[in-house]
Amino acid sequence: MEGGETALSGFRGAHGVDTKVLHAFQTSFVQVQSLLDQNRVLINEINQNHESKVPGDLSRNVGLIRELNNNIRRVVDLYADLSSLFAASDGGRAASEGGSVGTVRQAAAGHKRIRSGLD
Repeated sequence: MEGGETALSGFRGAHGVDTKVLHAFQTSFVQVQSLLDQNRVLINEINQNHESKVPGDLSRNVGLIRELNNNIRRVVDLYADLSSLFAASDGGRAASEGGSVGTVRQAAAGHKRIRSGLD
């Protein structure tokens, strides 16, 4: 790469994506990964508490599950923001090609999961 060119500037040239957008994507994905890592730890602790059957541990699970749900909401919001950012950055091509920016946010608004008959 020459003259201050970076991998990101080369990406912009080849794919028409702004480095600010790429930076926002990277930042959001780092946040998402951190939340998912926290969720893994929470799930492990919830499982250990459940297996122990100790009343105090089971009571603690209430707060841990709330924290887990809040983290999941934050991940959904981050992905919805990324979707909006991506749609805005590519000149609306995603929407014209059948994509929908509001779909994730609308689904997240109700925070309800559709259950199959197997649950």
